[in-house]
Amino acid sequence: TMELDTKKRYMHFYNFPPYSVGEVRPLRGPGRREIGHGALAEKALLPVLPSRDKFPYTMILMSEVLSSNGSSSMASTCGSTLALMDAGVPISKPVGGIAMGVIIGRDGRYSILTDIQGAEDHYGDMDFKVAGTADGITALQMDVKVDGVEVSLLEEALSAAKKARLEILRTMAEAISAPRPDLSPYAPRIVQMKINPEKIRDVIGPGGKVINEIIDATGVAIDIEDDGSVFITSTDAASAKKATEWIRNITREVAVGEKFVGRVVKIMNFGAFVELLPGQDGLVHISEFEKKGVRRMDDVIAPGAMIEVLVREIDSQGRISLALVSLPEKK
Repeated sequence: TMELDTKKRYMHFYNFPPYSVGEVRPLRGPGRREIGHGALAEKALLPVLPSRDKFPYTMILMSEVLSSNGSSSMASTCGSTLALMDAGVPISKPVGGIAMGVIIGRDGRYSILTDIQGAEDHYGDMDFKVAGTADGITALQMDVKVDGVEVSLLEEALSAAKKARLEILRTMAEAISAPRPDLSPYAPRIVQMKINPEKIRDVIGPGGKVINEIIDATGVAIDIEDDGSVFITSTDAASAKKATEWIRNITREVAVGEKFVGRVVKIMNFGAFVELLPGQDGLVHISEFEKKGVRRMDDVIAPGAMIEVLVREIDSQGRISLALVSLPEKK
């Protein structure tokens, strides 16, 4: 069978309708030209695409060729770069491409052609496509109609291709020189974050209570992997940000020296327990209240009161000792 089962993050579809070159034939599925040219333009961009950790999106790019009298695959490569940068995809470098050709005489003399047109491709002896960044080549494709070419000819063609590619990249940079800092506000958001695997149960909650609360309140979708990778998918940036901050507050670790305005959750005869973050409480010892001139804690605070505290110490068992910074103002 010719079927393949693969996974791809970046897919380039290339449409080359017959009317783009003045032909009349039925519009059917992709042929050899569409598959080959699309694969070349796709391969040219792969080395500069961001990693999945940095940009956890699947990217689908469509090149529609409306008219052609030259290398539409190299035009698609240049167009891909511009489209990705305009969409806010953080590619490492812009990629440009150029189609080189050669005409070889019977006496062995030859002429290198740059940016060949349709007639030069048809009557010429070589079609040599070169794509890459300002630093190097990312993809090559060569078709020849002769038995072979000299190494010196290839060196000359590659040198001319580099000169042309750099000129094309300069022209592209006049339109857009770097990826936009943000995605379109209308683009769906995928936020990836890493949490301590031991905190996964805190995000999920008993019977999924916590994670379902986050989903219901923000409208996002959340996927959590065993290694602590969290993927938050949302139709807008605001909802994704809200869900991200919610999970960060659940999973972040309290550090010595941090100040919090926490909620009193329980009062005991030896002090008060204060919630700093969801699921993380600390103890303000009664001696801290005595330093403020308070004889009875019940006189100044009650469960639900908000007080400012400082993380003084975290022991080996993870128990948090708090210093009292200020009490709620008396009404």
